[in-house]
Amino acid sequence: MLSKGEKTVLRMFEQYLMAPGKMLCFTGQILDQYRASFRKLAERDLLVQERFASGFSLTPAGYAAMKSCRVV
Repeated sequence: MLSKGEKTVLRMFEQYLMAPGKMLCFTGQILDQYRASFRKLAERDLLVQERFASGFSLTPAGYAAMKSCRVV
């Protein structure tokens, strides 16, 4: 089960039409606000933290989770 914060992070990826393996960079404010959610999503292998400090990309499982969070 995803937390509200985790769903919010995944919706940010959907907003930018991100596919697995494509990096999305976040601002310091977003990183600070959702730090725990980014960490938990990475621990669950739904996100990968890139070498660029504020960059993250979806894994295939993260992409599927993102699609399941879609607001219709």
